[in-house]
Formats: sequence, C-alpha cells, structure tokens
Amino acid sequence: MADTVGPILVLNGPNLNMLGIRQPEVYGSDTLDDIVELCNKTAARFGREVNTFQSNSEGALIDRIHAARRVESGIVINPGGLTHTSVALRDALVIPEVPIMEVHISNVHAREEFRHHSFVSPIATAVIAGMGIQGYAAAIEFLATR
Repeated sequence: MADTVGPILVLNGPNLNMLGIRQPEVYGSDTLDDIVELCNKTAARFGREVNTFQSNSEGALIDRIHAARRVESGIVINPGGLTHTSVALRDALVIPEVPIMEVHISNVHAREEFRHHSFVSPIATAVIAGMGIQGYAAAIEFLATR
C-alpha cells in the first residue's frame, strides 16, 4: 500500500479537457485548469501534494492508475462517460489498493437514466456528485484528513 502521506492522484476522464466550453449550463464555466488549481490549493492547506492527469483514452487512464500503485496515497477520479461503461477502468482502480473518491461535477442522478449507473461507485470509498468543481476539493480534503 502507498505511503499514507504520498501525493493524491487526481484523474479526469474523457471530455473533461473541454470544461468551460462543453455544456456550460450543465458543467459550469470552470475549466480543467481551474480544477487543477483548486486541487493544488486544497492539498497544500493540508501539507499534501497532488498529481493530476487527464486523458480521453481509456487505456491511458488505466496505465496511469497502474502507475499509482505504491506511489500515490489516494485517487480522486472523475471518469466522465467511462463511469457508465468501463468495467476495465473499474478493475484497474482496485490495483493501487488506495482509497478511491469518485467525483462528478453535475448531479448524475438528476440527468439521463444511463448516467445513474456507475461501475466505479461500488469500489469507491465515497461518491461526490453535483457540487461543481468544489466536489474535487471535498474529495481531497477527505483523503488528506483520513
């Protein structure tokens, strides 16, 4: 298991690089850079660091999760659309043996029915949905104070 004071990995899946452009009525005007800045500031308040990674490729996300084993102490992940489709991503998330925080900017349960199912939620320590980008700060604070 990773050192409990190791960095926290913040993963963002497909299309999250388009935040601020894609459906601002659903996701707001904040960008991925705003999320990274918020995560860094939140972690610093607790004397912690974050490593961030975004990819539109399922394989790249899985490879990054594999690399987290024995390096990062927790994972905050917004899997984007892969939340509802990827068993492979779910299976990869158990490999690092660290707490997993699933984050969604919008309230996925108030949206289309296909968004109501998550392959990640059953293995997540907690799920945060509908808090906008503040959900990332809440997830990091939770991991940093565990």
